[in-house]
Amino acid sequence: MENGKLKVGITQGDINGIGYEVIIKTLIDNRILDFCTPIVYGSSKIAAFHRKTLGIEDFNLNVITSAADANPRRANMINCVDDEVKVDLSKSTPEAGKSAFMALERATDDLKAGLIDVLVTAPINKKNIQSDAFHFPGHTEFLEQKFATGKRGLMLSICDVMRVAILTGHLPLRDVYRYINVDNIVEKLEIFNQSLKADFGVMRPRIAVLGLNPHAGDNGLLGTEEQDAIIPAIKKANENGILAFGPYPPDGFFGAGSFKSFDGVLAMYHDQGLVPFKALSMEQC
Repeated sequence: MENGKLKVGITQGDINGIGYEVIIKTLIDNRILDFCTPIVYGSSKIAAFHRKTLGIEDFNLNVITSAADANPRRANMINCVDDEVKVDLSKSTPEAGKSAFMALERATDDLKAGLIDVLVTAPINKKNIQSDAFHFPGHTEFLEQKFATGKRGLMLSICDVMRVAILTGHLPLRDVYRYINVDNIVEKLEIFNQSLKADFGVMRPRIAVLGLNPHAGDNGLLGTEEQDAIIPAIKKANENGILAFGPYPPDGFFGAGSFKSFDGVLAMYHDQGLVPFKALSMEQC
């Protein structure tokens, strides 16, 4: 952090997608420079192509070679991909995937080295980015390995309406039940609880835990994961000083607005948490 402002690294994502449009339309508003110093990882030539395509004239990125040289009064750009790569809007190409990874790799190296304070990632194409160097279902798993500290990461979806964490993340539905155990749930609750305190200033976070099965198992009639793992995990978390409650049937929990009574919600799998999150908060995000 310099001059009281965070250095925010921004990866370009897939050059054929929406990444540069979002980046340019965000950074064109100079008021953002009052809060942070943006550093885009990508290509000034590709950025210029998108700027021209969008019909935006009065916008330029300050090209630098190192995040240490970022101008706090400008939106900055580090060229870290091949400028000769062709942009083919809305198409999935191997070149776009390679460029997305090169930007991500440079940005995460800088984050690891302390040259930037925060990383924002534009969307990637999860298929064309796959390679020997990137073999992950998404950013979350890549970052978890890149910054391996012996602990696992936690996927959060956040807006003014709610904060939702996902136990199993990017995992096929058929495999979810394998990860529903006491240790995994307690570990995620500990990470979530700490994040709510440190990142959101919640002194005593209240976390709702969703069930896995319809009606949260209906006392074992519709599945036993709640009785075998989720309830014991909640009790163990409580013993460790975490205010966790549940398990709650997701349909009634979100439908009745019960989520408003909690600081965070732990869902068991991706769509269980993100479908209601996006349905209820898309306009606020």
